[in-house]
Amino acid sequence: MVTHVPAEARGDERGALLAFIEAQRGGLRRTLLGLTEEQAASRPSASELSLSGLLKHVAECELIWLRLAQERPNEKQRDESTWHESFVLVGDETVAQMLAFWDAVAEETEEFVRAVPSLDDTFPLPPAPWFPKDGRVSMRWMLLHLIEEIGRHTGHADIIRESLDGRTAFELVALANA
Repeated sequence: MVTHVPAEARGDERGALLAFIEAQRGGLRRTLLGLTEEQAASRPSASELSLSGLLKHVAECELIWLRLAQERPNEKQRDESTWHESFVLVGDETVAQMLAFWDAVAEETEEFVRAVPSLDDTFPLPPAPWFPKDGRVSMRWMLLHLIEEIGRHTGHADIIRESLDGRTAFELVALANA
């Protein structure tokens, strides 16, 4: 990681986990700095991944986990026929809109996590071949999973951005702080 994650207040586990999630979000957001919509949508390698597609995917992924934890319906629910659309901007979607959407999801995630009675509280996993039957996970597990998921895709984004114009994460941090 090329940025420092501030230390949490003593005993504030929620704050620590949320700070690491935000650090990963920032890494992905920075990969889009100074790019046009076309550059953000480009795929400079054999992969089908683009920066704008990764942005949309992680924003929707965070919403999925938030709605699961809240045990509420997901307004962006996808199925097999629309899953591919979670990795590409469609119609009139823009990077700015996806960033705003993600900001709203992030704010809701923070409010929810701060309000949940305990990080030990659990919620059911959805039926899927990769989850245990009748599996449950804790709020803590969800936060750790978001760190992992966003971090993984931020690494993809770093490679894509460097392939586009040679800018590294260090340069993008400097650009963001300029």
